[in-house]
Amino acid sequence: MEITIKINGRFVSVEVSAEVADYLEQARRNNRKLYRERQRYWNGRECDGYIISTEGRLPYCATPEELVCQRETLDEILAVLALCTDTRRGRFLLYALYDFCYAEIAEMCGCTKGSVQTSINAVRKIFQKFWK
Repeated sequence: MEITIKINGRFVSVEVSAEVADYLEQARRNNRKLYRERQRYWNGRECDGYIISTEGRLPYCATPEELVCQRETLDEILAVLALCTDTRRGRFLLYALYDFCYAEIAEMCGCTKGSVQTSINAVRKIFQKFWK
């Protein structure tokens, strides 16, 4: 689907997917709605603050600094997990990422609940030593 957008004061035709075109159309509608709300407010009539506060925001987009920090943190986590055995790493990830309880992990791994708890605590200790 081809659409026309304004970039730096010039109109440019761009080929986009239908999903992007729908998103842009929704954004255009939201902008019209916000414009009307602002006009009502400036004209002394009622203002729907909820619409302005919720639909007037752009989607969250991390700054380059935040992205670098997130990448560094991920690298540190992966470095700690690389220090663990496969068994400990697997049990810890089941617990931390997938929110399984000790009993469920023990059943999946075919071990006791105590060994799962020991594995998870060992990984936690490695994390604590790494970040001290």
